[in-house]
Amino acid sequence: MMRRQTVILAGFLGLLALGPVFLPEFYVTLLNYIGLYAIVALGLVLLTGVGGLTSFGQAAFVGLGAYTTAYLTTASDLPSWLAIFGASPWLALLVGLALTAVVALVLGALTLHLSGHYLPLGTIAWGISLYFLFGNIEQLGGHTGITGIPSLSVFGLEVKFGREFYYLIWALLMLAVWLTQNLLDSREGRAISALKGGSLMAEAMGVDTARSKTVIFLIAALFACLSGWLYAHLQRFVNPTPFGLHIGIEYLFMAVLGGAAHVWGALLGAGVITILKQWLQDLLPKLFGSSGNFEMIVFGLMMVLMLQRARDGLWPILVRLVASNDGNAQVAAVPQAEPMPKKPLPQPGTRLLEVKDVVKKFGGLVASNNMNLWVQTGEVLALIGPNGAGKSTMFNCISGVAPATSGEILFLGERVEKLNSREIARRGMSRTFQHVRLLPNMSVLENVAIGAHLRGSKGVVAALLHLERAEERRLMAEAARQIERVGLKEHMFDQAGSLALGQQRILEIARALAADPCLLLLDEPAAGLRYLEKQALAELLRRLRAEGMGILLVEHDVEFVMGLADRVVVMEFGEKIAEGLPEDVRQNPAVLEAYLGGVA
Repeated sequence: MMRRQTVILAGFLGLLALGPVFLPEFYVTLLNYIGLYAIVALGLVLLTGVGGLTSFGQAAFVGLGAYTTAYLTTASDLPSWLAIFGASPWLALLVGLALTAVVALVLGALTLHLSGHYLPLGTIAWGISLYFLFGNIEQLGGHTGITGIPSLSVFGLEVKFGREFYYLIWALLMLAVWLTQNLLDSREGRAISALKGGSLMAEAMGVDTARSKTVIFLIAALFACLSGWLYAHLQRFVNPTPFGLHIGIEYLFMAVLGGAAHVWGALLGAGVITILKQWLQDLLPKLFGSSGNFEMIVFGLMMVLMLQRARDGLWPILVRLVASNDGNAQVAAVPQAEPMPKKPLPQPGTRLLEVKDVVKKFGGLVASNNMNLWVQTGEVLALIGPNGAGKSTMFNCISGVAPATSGEILFLGERVEKLNSREIARRGMSRTFQHVRLLPNMSVLENVAIGAHLRGSKGVVAALLHLERAEERRLMAEAARQIERVGLKEHMFDQAGSLALGQQRILEIARALAADPCLLLLDEPAAGLRYLEKQALAELLRRLRAEGMGILLVEHDVEFVMGLADRVVVMEFGEKIAEGLPEDVRQNPAVLEAYLGGVA
């Protein structure tokens, strides 16, 4: 399949290169606009399709790029320090990118913490604001716009007409595609992918989700700015009309139609919408006998149909067609690299975790009341109790997911009850979840690699330029070792969502182990496992204990717990009612009445 994809890509690039040679002027112009729109839609692939952040305001960032270069290259009364940047459109591009970055960071700080429908409403608000700003500033020509924008020059050659612009537009688009693919195929890309439906899990694995949101918001804005800069010098004229909210919606529709989670879907969506719009603008007025934006009616119906029948867009459909005709699919190789450095485990007998008088309240409900427990190296401590006893709440307090209302939590002697889950994970604590939290469309290998996020250090720029390949190989090899360690090697390249529930729980353990923890928090890991799978899990946990790792275990399977745990703590109604060796707890009258007797 890889060979077929390479041939198709080479053919596509060859046709692109020959386009201006054989195509009439009209089609070259159409391809120019497809390229411009695709650059913006590519940013929305990162922002909306991969990151799950819906934005209707990208047209405003296109306007920032267009108006910045238009103003700098045409104004005659610029201050001397600014006139330098107006001497060349390429210098004006740098100013446009810098201005867009500042505006994006400010707007991101105001809106990216919003969730649900509030975020899209926020993007609509600032999209409309910037649109009217362009039209109401006299220096920007008001609603009349700015004319006389100069042409571009590339290596001394003037780029003035559509056929010459064609190569510049598509070269920059291919560069943006390459950068985006590089980013997504990296440690930073997995963190971005985790934003959509996996933020809580990602934070627990050490991912700074707020930073990842800002990164993709900024990149999408910079792509839009680049498109606006190209548009201004192609048209040699700008006014506010192309940067309104309705165009922002159109950009979003391009990304969704092509395949919002797929890089090449941006090009496909931009091509389909641009060509269809041109065709409908010619056809529909003839059918209805009057002029109007009838194509928007068709686009609205298309959007409804797409959301019902093909939510992933057109690109995955094309990929399936190619894959179905390829009988020589290659089997991916297991990643190999030298092991990553491991933190030394604390000395035997060291208390890893101490919980002192922890209280957790939700309004007037007390979920945990004066809870006390401790875990040391080389020990399995089981936390049991009936449903609603507060066990998972206790887990969330310890791991920083839901900070305690009062009390102390010490990890390796340091108080951590005020720290967030990301900072606690950085110190050597890792966890699984009661309700499995995976990225179902990513492979098992990629899911586990998210657990190793904190063990890498290369940033976004290195990922964009693919300068982190050595570190990436080591991270993926580490993920592969943990997958083999838990017995899921044969499923390494399967989609995580295709696994049975029990296997998904084992996958979560592998992901937690990839973080190189000294304390492992397991929330009902045996739920959904068959007998032999439980035996294999118990053997794995015994090996981890023998290596010196501390394990805090919440589990409903009493027999599984009693055969594995060194000590047991029992909770009921948020309070500890018993603690001790498994055989002692099993015979405790309070435990028999509250929990074990009910099971029997």
